[in-house]
Amino acid sequence: MSAETDPRPLLAFWFSDYARPLWFKRDDAFDAELTRRFAGQQRAAADGKLAGWEAAPESALALVLLLDQLPRNMFRSSPRAYTSDENARAVATRAIAHGFDRETPLDRRFFFYMPFEHSEALADQDRCVDLFREWAAAHGPEAAERLREHLWFVERHHEIVRRFGRFPHRNQTLGRNSTEAEIEFLKEPNSGF
Repeated sequence: MSAETDPRPLLAFWFSDYARPLWFKRDDAFDAELTRRFAGQQRAAADGKLAGWEAAPESALALVLLLDQLPRNMFRSSPRAYTSDENARAVATRAIAHGFDRETPLDRRFFFYMPFEHSEALADQDRCVDLFREWAAAHGPEAAERLREHLWFVERHHEIVRRFGRFPHRNQTLGRNSTEAEIEFLKEPNSGF
């Protein structure tokens, strides 16, 4: 297996002690390192050349990361950050249908659900809330406090899409006009991600 077609280096890096604290933070050095290491794989995934990765839980998870998470780092503040979102949801949907999410450790499992959190379709947001609640319940009651922040973000994404039908913070990047209500909303804390 060549480096371009092997999902293991991506999984090892993404779930490393170095990367975990940077998953949801803006960090130019981290973004640059992801680009340097995985641009070829991300391009291959976006072009549909890694469809074989859908056959197993670990490689399916890596494919979801390449289609959903890595573009947000590699193409930050660019429309390209969202161009493979539909493919990410499709891969995640099939992986969940095969039960791959349930075969994945809890600390990694939620990445199968992130493509639904990133969607501007309310039905996807509804599904995301359900999936994350099940994921949180699987941790047991002793983890409820630790997971509260995760669930807050999931519910906040849902609330925004329910209210506006989209994420207003993407409007400028995607060349969309903002409504007056969206402009006012964007002045609030936690209005963008």
